Amino acid sequence: MKTKTNRLFFIDAMRAWAILMMLQGHFIDGLLDPVFRDKENIFFSVWLYFRGITAPVFFTVSGFIFTYLLIKAPQKGFENPRIRKGIRRGLQLLLIGYLLRMNLFGILIGEIYDSFYLVDVLHCIGLSILALIGIYLFSIKRKKYLFPSILLGATLVLFLFEPLYNQWSFSFLPNAIANYFTKANGSVFTIIPWLGYATLGGFVSTLFYKFRNYTYLYEVAIVSALVLGPLFIFTSSDVFLYVHRLTRIQLFADIFFNNYLFIRLGDVFIVFAVFMLLRRFMMNKTVLSIGSSTLSIYVIHFVILYGSFTGLGLYRFFNHILIPSVVIPGALAFMFTCTYLALRYNKHEAEIKANIATGRDYVKKQSIGLYKVSKPMLREISVRVRLFLSRVFGIAK
Repeated sequence: MKTKTNRLFFIDAMRAWAILMMLQGHFIDGLLDPVFRDKENIFFSVWLYFRGITAPVFFTVSGFIFTYLLIKAPQKGFENPRIRKGIRRGLQLLLIGYLLRMNLFGILIGEIYDSFYLVDVLHCIGLSILALIGIYLFSIKRKKYLFPSILLGATLVLFLFEPLYNQWSFSFLPNAIANYFTKANGSVFTIIPWLGYATLGGFVSTLFYKFRNYTYLYEVAIVSALVLGPLFIFTSSDVFLYVHRLTRIQLFADIFFNNYLFIRLGDVFIVFAVFMLLRRFMMNKTVLSIGSSTLSIYVIHFVILYGSFTGLGLYRFFNHILIPSVVIPGALAFMFTCTYLALRYNKHEAEIKANIATGRDYVKKQSIGLYKVSKPMLREISVRVRLFLSRVFGIAK
């Protein structure tokens, strides 16, 4: 059946699923008592595995959505309106990422804590968007196959050479910059290798766009994902071990012993397949609204859980002390609260921003008025101060 719309609802649903899984994952991981973290327990081990799928899916979907909208625009190069929007979005995510790690109490005493410089999801997605824009601008006026080839090539390079650069300390860089490349200082995510999932999502989006009017697009995409997923999950490690035995190149053995990137890539393909199979049931308005509100949800969850700005979050008071019978319903309540607040904010976002702008204009006008009124007084004070200093220094002489 030919698609009647170019909007890919299953992608919005995937993004909604990923953000909800992130909420419960952060809540349970941050508050569950370590005594219950038993990998021999089937329930905990299953939860732990699925928690590891969330970030790869989120990065891949982010790269997919941005690249799809980028190549969908009829304008090319710098004339593409998505370029300006993407740059603004990327810088915005970087700014918000740093703001969420800011502690107002520290600023009041003139101190910026080291945690402010740590890199998280927003920083990496922001930089990933800027990287996708750079690749697009470099390749768009060349051969048509160059853009998707660079995207796929970037993923393979970042994933294959992860055992090498993962050992680098990047100590020659200032910590604020090194944190984008190494977890040694406490960063949760780094741009390498996580950019690889975003570029992979961008590559897949170019295929979807190229064959968007193909009658059997979803049938081919689902079968391909169901084939690639299990191959990466169950056979990629053995392939790297086999290549190592043939070539004696240590890199392939290192990948074999810590093959999380390619295995998670297989998980991503399986998730894609599931959501494409169920795409007809994923046009629910609430689900799509959640998918388009991920930034608001992320910010709200960070404030409530980790106490952005004040340090007074749930993590401060319940860090690794809750039992499963409390943390599980708590996670559900946390998911509902963050989602509800984000949807309410997005519903009234224009009104809220208008009120903020009005307040900002009012403060600006009052400040200008106060300056004009106090200008004569300030001039008089300045004259008296200069006269006083002149007399003091005159006496000193």
